[in-house]
Amino acid sequence: MSFANSGSFPASLKPAQKRMTLRENYLDFTSTGANSNNFAQQYLPELYEAEIERYGNRTIGGFLRMVGAEMPMTSDQVIWSEQNRLHIAYKKAQFTNAGAAGDVDGTVVLDLSATGADAPTGAIRVGQTILISDNATGLIVQKALVQGISDPISTGGDASDLLVKIYGTTTPNAAFAGAGSANVFVYGSDFGKGTTGMEGSIEPSFTQFSNSPIIMKDNFKINGSDTAQIGWVEVATEDGQSGYLWYLKSESETRLRFEDQLEMAMVEAEFMNPADPYNSGKNFDFPTASTSQEIKGSEGLFAAIEKRGNVYSGFAGAAAPGSGALGDFDEILKNLDKQGAIEENMLFLSRATALDFDDMIAAVNGGFASTQAASYGLFENDGDMALNFGFSGFRRGSYDFYKTDWKYLNDASLRGLSKEIDGVLVPAGTTTVYDQMLGSNIRRPFLHVRYRASETEDRRMKSWITGSVGGAMTDTLDAMTISFLSERCLVTQAANNFVLFKGA
Repeated sequence: MSFANSGSFPASLKPAQKRMTLRENYLDFTSTGANSNNFAQQYLPELYEAEIERYGNRTIGGFLRMVGAEMPMTSDQVIWSEQNRLHIAYKKAQFTNAGAAGDVDGTVVLDLSATGADAPTGAIRVGQTILISDNATGLIVQKALVQGISDPISTGGDASDLLVKIYGTTTPNAAFAGAGSANVFVYGSDFGKGTTGMEGSIEPSFTQFSNSPIIMKDNFKINGSDTAQIGWVEVATEDGQSGYLWYLKSESETRLRFEDQLEMAMVEAEFMNPADPYNSGKNFDFPTASTSQEIKGSEGLFAAIEKRGNVYSGFAGAAAPGSGALGDFDEILKNLDKQGAIEENMLFLSRATALDFDDMIAAVNGGFASTQAASYGLFENDGDMALNFGFSGFRRGSYDFYKTDWKYLNDASLRGLSKEIDGVLVPAGTTTVYDQMLGSNIRRPFLHVRYRASETEDRRMKSWITGSVGGAMTDTLDAMTISFLSERCLVTQAANNFVLFKGA
């Protein structure tokens, strides 16, 4: 008997003639040859064990936590009431008889039918004094005394007409000829001696709003074998989860993504339009549902501001960082004066708009518009210190503004893909509302989230594990499924105090 390879040494015992790397004396798991699929190499690559966080903190949550709160509710709908304005005013009243020949004592007929006033003449009563201004220019035209309702003189009069007598020396023809339509508000009353009191009374009314919660779901699933698979790269996530088990990262990122979507949905949510034929009567067939499900949608922040708030388009930017942007901002202040005039406000802006605000404020410094050069020596700003070209807050008129970048508008995988929204102005503070659960008035933020909850069920942020892996023993499936669920909606109160900045 002899060795099968007699006359030569076995390959593993064959000496190399020179000090050099040969195919026979190292192991390779990258090639497809005879030495492939081995477990190591003689010359290992330099391996960075930690995963590189090249996008920094990828989560965008925090906006609602900064400006609002979260509170439970037990119904399918949340309803709240908001006050109407205290004083009486109407827009676009029409002059049906502007001092024509035959009028008695300069009486003018004012038709309120086009103003939307409740019949016959809204809340204006006989004996009250009104100020009339041109609807187009806003200039004061005249002040007048309400003498009666309906027109006893002209044949075209109806129950929506007010008979008013002009104060002062200006004749009705000169005052109202060609005025077209006018704005009217009540500023007082004027009665003679020995007359009866004011007839009728004004019942205050309120405006009611509502919103419905949406149900949000997500899940993460992994089979049992992969949970026992260790990786060679140490992974880490924004919530502190780390280790060499890749599925831990996947589960953690699914949770973080869902938490971000809880906030984004409150910002972006829209109601379905039942009149749209493409909505099929609001019923939608899901693959996992045995019957059609009714999807109503909800009202998010952007939808609420567009419907009930203020939208400003084309804020002056880099092209006009000085008086142009400041002039635009002053227009916003004038509009806030017409609303609640809340003193403190927060600005959540995209990067470009935030820089526009910085340039607008810096433009107050002389010479900025032409050179944009920093001035040394002002406020102990010497040449050895780092210059701060940003502004976190400022005051204009009687308002304070606190400015911050909104990451949601800058993220390239979120609103950073769109240039529609440039920012939002949110009033700081709280408002008084009636809470049906407590049966009393309480103070709540203008912006807050309501989620479904009861004594036995809390749907603010539910998560549960099913399967036969990871500690769960609910079925025979060799996998672990982590499910997430939330049911919530956003309440945007006093939306008339919010401002949405949109691109031109």
